[in-house]
Order: sequence, then C-alpha cells, then structure tokens
Amino acid sequence: MADEKLPRDPLKREAAIAAARPEAPARPFVHLRVHSAYSLLEGALQIGKVVAHAVKDEAPAIAVTDTNNLFGALEFAQKAVKDGIQPIIGCQTALAFSGENSDGQRDRRRQGPDMRPVVLLAATEAGYSNLVRLVSRVYLETPPGEAVHLTTEMMEGYCDGLICLSGGPRGPIGTALKEDRRDLAEARLLTLKEMFGDRLYVELDRVSGYDRVIEKSSIDLAYAHELPLVATNEAFFSSRDDYDAHDALIAIAEGSVVAADNRRRLSPDNFLRSQADMARLFADLPEAIDNTVEIALRCSYYPKNRNPILPRFTGGDVADNDAAVQAEADELARQAHEGLDARLAMHGPTAGYTVEQYRERLNFELGIITKMKFPGYFLIVADFIKWAKAQGIPVGPGRGSGAGSLVAYSTTITDIDPLRFSLLFERFLNPDRVSMPDFDIDFCQDRREEVIRYVQQKYGRDQVGQIITFGTLQARAVLRDVGRVLQMPYGQVDKLSKMVPQNPANPVKLADAIANEPRFAEEAEREPIVQTLLDMAQKLEGLYRHASTHAAGIVIGDRPLSELVPMYRDPRSDMPVTQFNMKYVEQAGLVKFDFLGLKTLTVLETAVKLIRRRGIEIDLATIPLDDPETYAMLSRGEVVGVFQVESAGMRKALIGMRPDCIEDIIALVALYRPGPMENIPTYNARKHGEEEMASIHPKIDHLVKETQGVIVYQEQVMQIAQELSGYSLGEADLLRRAMGKKIRAEMDKQRERFVSGAVERGVGKPQADFIFDLLAKFADYGFNKSHAAA
Repeated sequence: MADEKLPRDPLKREAAIAAARPEAPARPFVHLRVHSAYSLLEGALQIGKVVAHAVKDEAPAIAVTDTNNLFGALEFAQKAVKDGIQPIIGCQTALAFSGENSDGQRDRRRQGPDMRPVVLLAATEAGYSNLVRLVSRVYLETPPGEAVHLTTEMMEGYCDGLICLSGGPRGPIGTALKEDRRDLAEARLLTLKEMFGDRLYVELDRVSGYDRVIEKSSIDLAYAHELPLVATNEAFFSSRDDYDAHDALIAIAEGSVVAADNRRRLSPDNFLRSQADMARLFADLPEAIDNTVEIALRCSYYPKNRNPILPRFTGGDVADNDAAVQAEADELARQAHEGLDARLAMHGPTAGYTVEQYRERLNFELGIITKMKFPGYFLIVADFIKWAKAQGIPVGPGRGSGAGSLVAYSTTITDIDPLRFSLLFERFLNPDRVSMPDFDIDFCQDRREEVIRYVQQKYGRDQVGQIITFGTLQARAVLRDVGRVLQMPYGQVDKLSKMVPQNPANPVKLADAIANEPRFAEEAEREPIVQTLLDMAQKLEGLYRHASTHAAGIVIGDRPLSELVPMYRDPRSDMPVTQFNMKYVEQAGLVKFDFLGLKTLTVLETAVKLIRRRGIEIDLATIPLDDPETYAMLSRGEVVGVFQVESAGMRKALIGMRPDCIEDIIALVALYRPGPMENIPTYNARKHGEEEMASIHPKIDHLVKETQGVIVYQEQVMQIAQELSGYSLGEADLLRRAMGKKIRAEMDKQRERFVSGAVERGVGKPQADFIFDLLAKFADYGFNKSHAAA
C-alpha cells in the first residue's frame, strides 16, 4: 500500500498495514476419517463430492474410510488421482479385543464382544493387501447373529503396512475413558501399540459437545506411551446445510422418525471442514494437525487397474508363463477344429460357403484370440457349458455379440452358425481394441445353481464369487422415505411421489420432475413442509440404500478372491460376493462370466418331456428354420408364450410384416425398439412390393438388401465402412463406437477418414458425406445382429 494512502494516525496506520498484509497460509490438514455414500444409509457424500472438496480446499490428499467396507476404494482412487489428489485408502471397522467379555472385563465368560470403531489406513501395497483380507474377514468370519466386526486375534499377522487411528471418543480407548476405566483404556492402547508400533496414532475429534476430560486423558495416555496425536473430524456430509437431510437419512436407516428421541444422532459438525477450520480448531495442538500430513506422506499406495486374471485351464503348475499360454492356445485350437468337424458333419456348410472357408474363418479367429491372450477364457466357458449339456441342463443358443464367433460355435459355447447369418467376429472381439470377450449364457432357471456349484468345485469355493450391486434412493422412493420420517400423511406423500414420471429404464431425476411439474411448486406454497421434503429428498437422491448381488455375474480367480479384491457376504447366500461392483471388479482384474437363469428354457424342457410321454422325441437343436406352417402361425399373431414376440405390440408388428423366413424374425427383433420402430412400415411395404427399395449407393446396396434397404444392424454400419471406405472390420467397429458416443473431435476425425476413403474408391464427396451422416444416425440405435439372431 502506498504511503500517501495510509492514515496519518499511527494506530490507524498500523491497523491498515496489518489489514493489507496477506493472511498466513493455513496449516496443512488432511481429512483421514470420511464416510462416503458407500457407508450405506450413513454417509451422504458421493465419491465425486469427497474429491471435489479436496480440490476446492487445495488439500494434497484425502481419505475415504467407510464403515466396515472398501466398496468404493477403487472408484475413489481413480477419481482422486484423475483430479490430482492423493487418495488414502482406509476403512472404519468395529474392533473387539480378544479375551474381553461384553463389559470389557478380561478372562470371564464372554457375553458377546464389545465392539468399538478404529480406523485402518493402507500405507503400503502390503498394507492394502492386508486391509483387503481383513475387511473380507469382517464379513466371511463373523459368527452368525453378531454384528460384523474384527477381533484383535483375527488381525494377527495382518497389521504390516497398516496405520491405525485409535477411534477417537467413540473408539475403544475413548469409551473406556468415558466409563472412567483408565486401566482398560491403557491395556487396549498397549495392545494396539504392540500390533502397530509407530503406526498407531491416538485420535482426537472435536465435534460439538466433545468431552474435554476424555480428550485430556487420551492425550496423557498418548504422551505416557510416546504415541503421536492426530486430529480428525469424522465427516458424513458436505456442509452444515446438509445436516437436516443427513439426520433424515439416519432416521431412514433405523426405521425411525426424525422427531424420535431414542435414536442415533450426529452433530452438525460432522461435515468436511476446511483446512483453515481444522487448524483453528486445533490451534492449541498443532502437532495433531501436522500428523495428518505425516500420515498422508506415509500412505503412498493406492489400488490400480490390473490386467485380466484367470485360472489356468490346462491344469498343473506351469512355471513358464509363455508355455502355459501356448498350452491353452493349443488346447483351444484342438477343441475348435474337432468341434467344427463335428458341426459340419452334422449340418454341412451353409449355402454359398465351402468347408475351406469355414476353416479359414476358424483359423483367423483363433489367431486373434491367441494374440489377445484369451484362449483360457474360451476354454473355461466351453467347459462349464459342455458339463451342463452333459448333465441334461438346457443351455441357450447364445446371447449378445458372442454369437458372431465361429470358435464359440465350434466349441458349443453358442449354437448359431455365424457364416449362415453373416455375423461378424470383430463385433465381438476387436483386434484393434483390447477388451475382454463377454459371453452371456442362458441356463434353465431351475438348474442354473447346479452349473455354478460345478464351477465352484472345479476352481475352488474361495476362488468363485458373485458381484455386488447397489440399490439407490431414486426420486419416488426417496420422497416416500423422507416423507415417512417427517411423519407427513401417507396420502400426501403418495400423491407427491406419483407426480414423478415412472420410467424404470431411465429414471427421472427429482430436480427435473420438479422443474417440469408445476404442481410441486403449488403444493410447496400451500404447505411449507412440502418444500422441506423436496429439499431433503434432492440432497439424498442417488445415495446407496442397500447392497445386493448381480443377477447373473460370477467371477473366477486364479487364487482366493480375498487376495485380489475385498469380499462381502450376502445374508441370503453362502457364496461370497465381491465388494467392488461390476465396473470396478473388472478393472481390478477379475473376469465376469454371466450365468443367466431363463424361464423359457425351463418351459421348453418341460414341454419336450411332456411330448416324450406320448412317444414323440423332439430335438430342439434340429428343428427346421424354414417351416411354412410356423411362419403362417406367426403371421396370424398366434404367439402367446413365444419368447421375444408375445407382447401385444410385437403381435401387431408380426401381423403387419407377415414373416416368411428367419431373417424377417431377426430383423423384427432388432427393429421393435424405440427409434428403429418407425422403420417397420417401410420394411413391410418394401417386403410386400408396395414400395420400391431406395438405393443408398450401388457399392453397398447388397449389404442392406436382406433388410429391405433399411440399415438395421450395427454390423451393417461396419460392413458399409469396410466396402465403401476401406476400413478393416476392426477399424469399422471403432467407427461404430465413435458414432454412438457422438464425441465431436473423434467424429470429425472419422468423417475425414471415411470420406477420403470413399472418394479414393470413386464415390463423390457430397455422397460420401451424406452416407456418413446416414450411418451416424443409424448408429444411435442400430442393433447387434448377433444378439438378434441368437
């Protein structure tokens, strides 16, 4: 500040200089005890919000320590690193001290464990591995009827690389001190010190109403045993403004109401404070603030993505990895060639193809599968399908893009001849884009569990698991839940919830429903409690309500799964469940296999058995696809109980189409969806000669002749790019994906590639641009032909 602008009065002058001086930077602080939304019905912080707070507060690091789980560990690590924040992976877990009974006395008859929370943080890779094992044991080894917890005995041998925070006022030390049992508190502290050494920190938490006497006793114990202090502020929500909504969440979790006296309540201080707030709060104990940064520096490890991990199908311990991979490739080639021979002996090559062309396609696919190191995956899938068929368990003919693989057909994974239906292997497995193949397998609904038990027996029960899923508080449900805990009349809440459009496939956000429905504002103006409901519900919408299991997904590891990912136990099943959902369990290296239970297969099997009682044998695999009477029946709309086509809308579409070949049925399955459905009248008119098929371009008209000149399938987009612009099918699959995602920069790049390739092959630039735009439009809702055919 210039001297001439300063006041002449010395006191005012000094005050002005002080005011102009920049404030000293806050003492750095790192949050080490944060509950995200994965602390189910307890944390109100989505992972993204946790990271956003650290970015906004310019914190160097932040921890997520959900209650008894690592559900969000990999998601948190990825999002934090992406935004330049160091993730600290941890867990708050209930801990019981082995040898104590329920009231904390040792060496007496146990009446149930006294469980108090401590915080475990992964400092190293070994620490993370130990944390994964311990959090798995929380669920897999807690006795029935007890709340999930660890014991000090369970932790023996698994403390290396872990930092332990003592739990603060609610932890085992703080609660003993609150009960005026210093000896017990000291004994517990010494037990933890023996387990963790210099990786034990005595935790202090100063939320409103904290007990200064207990804090002083904790500090005295820490100093007496030369243990460091650390400051935390256990966080469950973003700011004080979120407290009331979070309080409603706690009431929802307990099945109580907000006004109830005898329920759990947190403090408005349980939010993500800033570094400056924490530095002021612990100004008398700067070491406790400094130690949060020390801990962050010690916690250098976070989980990363892994390459796919599968058990060796060929068996035995093959020390040479290259030899093991080659052994699987050789085994797959043997099974595929023998299987193709058997298929051709039974059915012969499809019209227009020779046996040699089948073998060329098979060898091409085997080369790609081997190059991408996926023979083991094919062998594992083929094995449990062959076992199921040998046991008489009905298996579906295929599902999804896997039906485009001749190797899959040859090894009986699918029963669709991809050459017969012009299906593309590159739509399933693209050599230009490395991603895991994915077979969805349908089994008889009543016997699906038998196949899963076989897989467990073959690879080991601890190496096979289900995949977790999370149910969320969606708009209608969250209105009902919050309305209940606010004790609003049921009829009023029901009326409000029904104002939200019902769309299970694409749920409507509450904010969008409020913006588009004036009655919400009218109701809120009439009764203030309605505005309270809407505000709270919007803050809680999207939080996780419960954990469940994926309907079909199974993972198989090459070692106990708890050595790879944290595990969970669904109370309704004896099979362990991964704590990472489908997206993150695959990124952790585990490969998903879909075991779907399909009622239609059960019905078909029952029908075959009933017909057999009349002395008639039917082999579903050999039923002809060109039976005129069947197509006449379909054209009359007689489709009650017929899989895929029995709805009223599909019945109407069949009557209009009057199909006379299997290609019509495949096309209808692809067309009967929002978007493509508008092309059904055009398809029908051209099929019945009422309209002439328009030409797109002479070079590619033959590719859409089967579908009456209408682009129906994703595979057609790929084939057009191949023939018109010289794409390989692998490149064409990338084009299809780019068109579907509509990323401008990638679309511009692909347009230039497509148009220049077409021009080189004699197509005019305006027409090439037109065809590119046409393909981009159809790529939005083009259907996977392999899936439609299967």
